[in-house]
Amino acid sequence: MKGDGNNSITDQMVIGITMGDAAGIGPEIVVKALADPDIRKAAKFIVFGMNEQLCYAADAAEIEPFWGRHQHEKISREYPFKVVVADYDEYSVPSWIKGPSKFAGEASVRFCLDAVDAALDGIIDAVVTAPISKKSWKLAGAAWPGHTEMLAERCKSPRKAMMFVAGPLKLALATTHEALFEVRHKFTIGCVFEPIDLLNDALRDYFDIETPKIGVAALNPHAGEDGQFGDEEQRIISPAIALAQHHGIKCLGPFSADTLFLRAARGEFDGVVAMYHDQGMIPVKLLDFAQAVNVTIGIPIIRSSPCHGTAFDIAGQNIAGPASMKAAIITAVQMAKTKKNLELKIEN
Repeated sequence: MKGDGNNSITDQMVIGITMGDAAGIGPEIVVKALADPDIRKAAKFIVFGMNEQLCYAADAAEIEPFWGRHQHEKISREYPFKVVVADYDEYSVPSWIKGPSKFAGEASVRFCLDAVDAALDGIIDAVVTAPISKKSWKLAGAAWPGHTEMLAERCKSPRKAMMFVAGPLKLALATTHEALFEVRHKFTIGCVFEPIDLLNDALRDYFDIETPKIGVAALNPHAGEDGQFGDEEQRIISPAIALAQHHGIKCLGPFSADTLFLRAARGEFDGVVAMYHDQGMIPVKLLDFAQAVNVTIGIPIIRSSPCHGTAFDIAGQNIAGPASMKAAIITAVQMAKTKKNLELKIEN
């Protein structure tokens, strides 16, 4: 069976997209991203979300709906459309809600769980998640503060790391959402080694870099100046680097963070490991604020997302830009293709 135009059936990658918080900009950026013919040429798509909200977003943007609709209980890789909405019509989020809510939290949790399960079952080749509200998830009684923790638990993955792609920079974080003064309580050799190891695997398996070269950031100013400004480089970071090198990983450091990111952006390193959240996020957003992408590594499925939040303050106004969502989709497609090609190479 074949449709016409952009809805023709192909043997392309199948990418799942979760709609995110229905009261945020998720529906808008999903519709706008997939309305781009170049994006639709890249893969087939299953949107885990609410058809009603997506239609509202399309109407506001004066976009004719270009997708098919199906019951979410019967998702399939063989939908006769290039884009299909797996519709959760049992959920309803009132239009007057313009912030975090239990209703939207319950729905967005369900979209994510079902998309992860579909990826684990091989129905889709990757998951792209639109922004969720951590407060909505909390109001809904979710067991996780956000995507990363949910993904790790659902995938039964003991290890995980947050990775970001921003222009020429590919970066992983050693610590994530920790208060700055609390980082010291969780700063161990293991917490530095793990993102080095996972970033090395991700660069090789998903970005086709055979022998990645990884630069590791210092924690303290001037890399501690031989212990004058802190000894974490000597006690923790250097031993973690030595351990990674012992496992055959090409990594160097610790380098002072005030020069490392510039060196990486100029191509000296394939990837960087930053020690804490803002140390990594500032160069990521400075280099490519509009199109930065978040990737979860260490789990057995591919997951990417835009590098921004729900933007409740502009939701429903048709002014949200889809650039980061488009970049997240293209990144997921490329990662899925690289993974598939590597698997075929191993089989042959």
